[in-house]
Amino acid sequence: MNRILLADDDIELCEMLKQYLEAEGFQVGMAHDGKSALNQARTGDYDLIVLDVMMPQLNGFDVLRQLRVDSLLPVLMLTARGEDVDSIIGLDLGADDYLPKPCNPRVLVARIRAILRRLQSPTLHGEESAPPEIIKLDGLEIQTGSRTVALHGQPVTMTSTEYSVLEVLLREAGHVVSRPNYQNAP
Repeated sequence: MNRILLADDDIELCEMLKQYLEAEGFQVGMAHDGKSALNQARTGDYDLIVLDVMMPQLNGFDVLRQLRVDSLLPVLMLTARGEDVDSIIGLDLGADDYLPKPCNPRVLVARIRAILRRLQSPTLHGEESAPPEIIKLDGLEIQTGSRTVALHGQPVTMTSTEYSVLEVLLREAGHVVSRPNYQNAP
C-alpha cells in the first residue's frame, strides 16, 4: 500500500482528500504548514507528497527546493496558483507534476498512480527480476531504492525525471538507448 503525504494548510480540503485517497487504497499522512511538511517528507516513509504552494512557515516552492537537496521523493504540486509561470517554477524546481485547484479527485488519483507506476515499473525489457540496489560506473553511483545519486562520493541533486533518465542510461551503459525504450522505463 502506497503512503501519501498531503501538505496543505486547508484542513477541510486535506480531510476530504484523505478520505478519498484512503478509499482508493492509499495510506495518508497530513501536514498543514511547510516546516511540518518538509520534516515529515524527510523522516516519514512516504512514496509521494501532494504539496500546496501557499502554506504558512515555508511555502511549497521552498519546501520543494529544500527537499530536492537530499531527496527525490516524488512531488505532485496541487495549488490554487494555476498560472503557467507557477507551474513552470514548480516543475523546474523538481516537481513531478503540477495540478491547479480546484481539481477532480479522480484526476488527482490518476496522476498519483501514473507517477508511482513510472517509479515502480519493471525493467525496460519486461523482465520481472529485481533491479540492483546500487549501480556504479566510474565515479558515478546511484542507489535505486532511495533514488539517490553521488559523483565521487558527493551527492548530486536532480529531479525525478533526470534521475529516471540517468538510471536508464546506466542500466544500458555501452548500448544505444532510443526514445521508445526510454518511454517504457521507470
